[in-house]
Amino acid sequence: MADSSKLVGLISDTHGLMRPEALDALRGSDLVIHAGDIGDPAVLEALGRLAPVHAIRGNNDRGGWASRLRTSEVVEVGGRAIYVIHNLADLHLDPAAAFSVVVSGHSHKPVVQQGEKVLFVNPGSAGPRRFTLPVTVATLVVGPARCDATIIELALSPPSRKRPGQCRGIPS
Repeated sequence: MADSSKLVGLISDTHGLMRPEALDALRGSDLVIHAGDIGDPAVLEALGRLAPVHAIRGNNDRGGWASRLRTSEVVEVGGRAIYVIHNLADLHLDPAAAFSVVVSGHSHKPVVQQGEKVLFVNPGSAGPRRFTLPVTVATLVVGPARCDATIIELALSPPSRKRPGQCRGIPS
């Protein structure tokens, strides 16, 4: 990464679950953007130990802590403007007029799509697995000439099948 480039960690739809694998994947970011459905302010606290955090409120974020968050935000990074919104369907402006990147969440589907003038990124969901979708985060390299995003599928530890009172390998 060039010296003038910035590394932005992208995360969304944690729904109160801050996975250690997501923190590891975002470590080294210059800043982190959470695109909503945070679920618990502790998620933002954990991310804040990695880098400064910009977060917006998703449709499932409720309570006093969530009401202080905006539903969209413009984040300036390296001279470029990034528009952050939870649900891309709620985008009611032409992003090409002012933004290099649009970051969204909501669908839980990781996507990197280069438009004519704007890069669209949905980091997917780093929270509880939904259907058969992967558990992911993304990184965004913001440089003077271009922006590039990469989806990172998290390598999750298999869930323990051990039930209370049961020893591994020995049926109860």
